[in-house]
Amino acid sequence: MIFEDNHAVAFFPMIPATLGHTLVVPRTHASDLWAMASTEAERLLATALRVGAALRDQLAPEGMNVIHSAGSAATQTVFHAHVHLVPRWRGDAMGPLWPGDGEGVRDAAVLDGLADEMAALLCPPGPPTT
Repeated sequence: MIFEDNHAVAFFPMIPATLGHTLVVPRTHASDLWAMASTEAERLLATALRVGAALRDQLAPEGMNVIHSAGSAATQTVFHAHVHLVPRWRGDAMGPLWPGDGEGVRDAAVLDGLADEMAALLCPPGPPTT
């Protein structure tokens, strides 16, 4: 255990992917971020930022992944919300997280259509909201 308060705990997993790999876990159960009340999600992410800053100060990694998997298709295996903080160095055991060059969704028309649909959902026409 490296940190705990009334809302979350942070600890190293049994088999860390890299030096400093840390799990930040809320005390209140929810299966993932989208199942959490916004205040609980905000507290979890605030704790992740605090712990991540301390890891960066202590280890000076070249980068850091902040990972939250939601659903089995996203490789979630523990169905209690949590955030992985993974300090990264070139050549570490994690490897790439994204498809290689030329892989992934490349159809511009499909992407443009989805962008329009999402913009309409997130910013409907009408008076601006505050």
